[in-house]
Amino acid sequence: MEHVFTQIFKNKIFITTLTSWLIAQTIKVIIGIFSQRKFDFRWFVGTGGMPSSHTAGASCLATAIGLDYGFDSVYFALAASFTIVVMFDAQGVRRASGKQARVLNKIMNDIYWQGKIPEGRLRELIGHTPIEVIVGFLLGVVIAFMLR
Repeated sequence: MEHVFTQIFKNKIFITTLTSWLIAQTIKVIIGIFSQRKFDFRWFVGTGGMPSSHTAGASCLATAIGLDYGFDSVYFALAASFTIVVMFDAQGVRRASGKQARVLNKIMNDIYWQGKIPEGRLRELIGHTPIEVIVGFLLGVVIAFMLR
């Protein structure tokens, strides 16, 4: 019997999906370097930003499964449904959390400057704009076609 790690690394759909996520995260870092004129490793492992790596990975997974098993298969239906949930969460729920964090940070700034509490900031870049999600989706689909 093959070792589990050998099996995982022979799984072309998994490797393609992981590659899509890595490419999307790398694009975020490159965009961050050009826009902020500095390097921040947190851009590579963090959430939010252009493009949505969650969406890129999910759409790549669905596309790769569709290409291998057919777009009429139950596997594609499951992966496509998963992708829809990821996309909705990325631009809906997590984006709203980021907006709430921004407001709470402003409130905490006001309280901090009044000397009431020490400042502790919440992460504001949690979710994605719709365009970041769309670009992530297209990136994932293109990578799946290129690597399959």
